[in-house]
Amino acid sequence: MTVFSPLWYIMVGSMLVATVTITFAARVRPGHWTVAAGKGLAAVLFATALVWLVTTLSAERLSWATSLPLPLCDLAAFVAGVALWTRRQVLVDLTYYWGIAGTLQGLLTPDLPVGAASYTKVEYLITHTVVVLAAVYLVAGMRLYPARWAGLRVIAVTAVYTAIVGAVDAATGGNYMFLARRPGSVTLLNALGPWPWYLLSAAGVAVLLVAVLSAPFVIARRWEPRWSPGPGLPL
Repeated sequence: MTVFSPLWYIMVGSMLVATVTITFAARVRPGHWTVAAGKGLAAVLFATALVWLVTTLSAERLSWATSLPLPLCDLAAFVAGVALWTRRQVLVDLTYYWGIAGTLQGLLTPDLPVGAASYTKVEYLITHTVVVLAAVYLVAGMRLYPARWAGLRVIAVTAVYTAIVGAVDAATGGNYMFLARRPGSVTLLNALGPWPWYLLSAAGVAVLLVAVLSAPFVIARRWEPRWSPGPGLPL
């Protein structure tokens, strides 16, 4: 299986169909099974993270510049797993925005090294699709809608985390989150200009995506001042 091959996108499409299916089922048939399903998805993310840890630690050469789980998608996977398990609102908010605005792009335009091992591609595919699934399932399926001003808080958290990763890049010579140079593969960043200007462009795109993702809930609250998440299961 190679990235950008028909098989890759068939698998992506299949997992996105599964996302719609389980979300629709949770929406029309809510019940305690939805909590169990969420914990099952969390277990998949935790197991995949464990596989990544084992394969990384068993690699012949480890490097502070390349071996740390600092990309935002890695953090999003951990946050999504805990959000699925606990249904904590702040974690659900982060999963929703990071999963759809960020991880989905990584799924559609994957950044994988040429000649990456098959298990690396499978781990990448599973992690990214389950994070996207979690974002949709928690919000649309379990009706854990983003809190007020959640979008602004996510932007602030993302900005702080980006600054921390930038400091790590400077100290290690790494390129986590592609803050130091452009990715080697074709991603959305390739269309946003040269370094370092694409960092500003990417920030603008991120703010725009957060605004788009927030719009349905802002509109709902404006039309119905007493709008509430509905009959979802209690936290």
